[in-house]
Amino acid sequence: MSLPDNSRASRVLSVERLSIDISHEHETQRVVDDLSFQLHAGQTLCIAGESGSGKSLSSLAIMGLLPKVARLPSGAILYQDRDLTELSDRQMSRLRGRDIAMIFQEPMTSLNPLMSVGQQLEETIRRHKLDEGSGAKRRAWEILDAVRVPHVEKRLKQYPHELSGGMRQRVMIAMAMVCRPKVLIADEPTTALDVTIQAQILELMRELQQAFDTALLMITHDMGVVAEMADDVVVMNQGVVEEQASARELFLQPKSPYTRKLLAAVPRLGAAVTLPSRAQAARVLEVSDLRVRFPIRRQSPFAPATEVCAVEGVSFELGAGETLGLVGESGCGKSTTGKALMNMLTYSGSVKLDGRELSGLQGKALKAVRRDIQMIFQDPFSALNPRKTVGELIAEPLLVHGLANAAQRRQRVEELLLQVDLPAAAALRYPHQFSGGQRQRICIARALALEPRVIIADEPVSALDVSVQAQVLELMKSLQDRMGLSYLFISHDMAVVEQVCHRVAVMYCGQIVEIGSCQQVLHNPQHAYTQRLLSAVPMPDIDHKRDFKALLQVDEVPDPIKPRGHRLPDIHYAEPQAGHFVALSSA
Repeated sequence: MSLPDNSRASRVLSVERLSIDISHEHETQRVVDDLSFQLHAGQTLCIAGESGSGKSLSSLAIMGLLPKVARLPSGAILYQDRDLTELSDRQMSRLRGRDIAMIFQEPMTSLNPLMSVGQQLEETIRRHKLDEGSGAKRRAWEILDAVRVPHVEKRLKQYPHELSGGMRQRVMIAMAMVCRPKVLIADEPTTALDVTIQAQILELMRELQQAFDTALLMITHDMGVVAEMADDVVVMNQGVVEEQASARELFLQPKSPYTRKLLAAVPRLGAAVTLPSRAQAARVLEVSDLRVRFPIRRQSPFAPATEVCAVEGVSFELGAGETLGLVGESGCGKSTTGKALMNMLTYSGSVKLDGRELSGLQGKALKAVRRDIQMIFQDPFSALNPRKTVGELIAEPLLVHGLANAAQRRQRVEELLLQVDLPAAAALRYPHQFSGGQRQRICIARALALEPRVIIADEPVSALDVSVQAQVLELMKSLQDRMGLSYLFISHDMAVVEQVCHRVAVMYCGQIVEIGSCQQVLHNPQHAYTQRLLSAVPMPDIDHKRDFKALLQVDEVPDPIKPRGHRLPDIHYAEPQAGHFVALSSA
C-alpha cells in the first residue's frame, strides 16, 4: 500500500549526528555513535539490527524517555524544525502522544493492568484535550473499531490480561493513533506474534499510515518485516550505522559485510537441508488421546458449567534421536500439550515414556520420571532464579535428585557449561550478567544436567536475534547428535522448524490437523489451515511479499468454550500416504 512520491517531500523528523552515552559508576560507554536519518510524511523507515545495536535507545531518545543513566553528548533531534533535545519535560509531554507516539514491544508491560481498555483510551483522549465525557467514550469506541478490534463494547470493559497478545497490540496501536500523530515509532511491534497475527498488525499499520499520512519509524531485527514494510533502511551494529539505503538497494546489493551476514543468518523456508528420517528409531514417547480442559468460574449460581477445551484427542509418537516440530498459532494448544507431558497440568489420556505410563504419577514416582524428560522455556530470564548463580542453577537438578556431592556437582557444572559453549567461569556469575542467547544456553545446560531422554523445547529461540538463534539451533542439533536426545520442538516459526525437525505436527484449535515429515508438511501441505499458515511466513525478499488481504480473510475460529463434560467429535484422518496424516475435519 505505497503512498505517492509527493508524500516524501514533507520532512517530519530529522536525527542529526546523535550520540548516546550510558554511565556505569565511574565508567561511560558510548552506545549510539553519530546516528543520522530523515523521516518524511507517509514514509516507513526501518532501523534494523541485533540486540545491543542501539536501535531501541535511539527511539527512546526521540520520545525523551531515556533512562537517567543515559545522556546525549552531541546531536540534534529536529521535529518540524524544533530541537527536541532542548525541550523541557513539560514541553515534551505535550508533544508525546499527540505529535509523536510510540508502540512498545511488549504491550502487557505498557498497559495499566488495573484499568480497563476503555479507561486507558479515554485517559489518553482527555489528557491531550481531544474530548471529554461521552465524546471521549465515542472516540475510544471509534479508534478501537478502526484497528479492527471485534466486539468493541465488550473489549472496552475488559482488562489487558483478558486479551490475547495480538489483541493487546491492537489496543496499543489504538492508543498511539487516537491523537493522529505525525510520527509513529513502533519498537519490535510484531516480534512475539504468530505469523498470521503479525500480518494483520502490519496491514493495520499500513492502512492507518495511509489514512493519516503518518511517518512510521519501525525498530526491528526481523529482516522479513523490513522487506515487507520499509521504504528506507538504517542498519545498526553496536551503536554504529553500518549501512543506510533504500529497501530495494539494501536487499539486492548490500554493501556492508555486517548487512550481508545479517541477511544470510535469516532462516528461509525451503532453504534447509532435509534431515534423514528417523522412522525406524525406537519409540521413546507415545501420546494417545491427550485431552486438557480448564474449568471456567460461573458468573452466577444459575449459569451452566463450562470449560475451555484446550487440547482434544492429540496422539503422536517421538522416536529416539528424533525432533518432532509442533506448530500452530497462539491458543492452538501446543504449549499446553508440552506442559501436560511434563505433568505440570491435569490431563486425561495416555502418555508413555519408554513404555512407562506417566498419567497420574505423583511424588517420588513423578520425580524419578523427571530425570528422563526436561523442558526448555521460551523466556530464559523468567525461567532462571535471579538470586542464584549460574553454577547453583545448573547444579540444582543434581542436588534435588541427590546424584552428586558438592565436588562432583562443581565438576558436572563445568562440563555442562563447556558443552553449551560457555566458559567455566560463567558458573560464578548471575543470569542478568548474560545476553538472551547466553541465558538460553544456561537453560539448555540445566536441562541436560540429568542426562534426559526427551527435551520439550517451548519456543526456545523466538525471542533471540537471527544470528544468536542460528547458534542456539546449531547447539541443539549437535547435542542431539552426540547424546541421542529426542526433542519436541514447539514453535510458530516454520523456517526454524524446517531447520531442526525430522517431522512436523500442525495444531489447530487443540487438535493435530496434519502430521508427517518436514518435506511432506512444509512443501506439500494438504490441510487448508497448514496452507494458510505457510502463506503467512515472512520472507526476507524485497520481491516476495505476503498477500495481506488474503490473510485477513479468516474463517471464524470455533469457540473452545464448551459445556462441562461435553466430548468433541474425534478427529478423522485421510488414508495416510507414507506416514503423512491429514485431518478430514476438525472441531
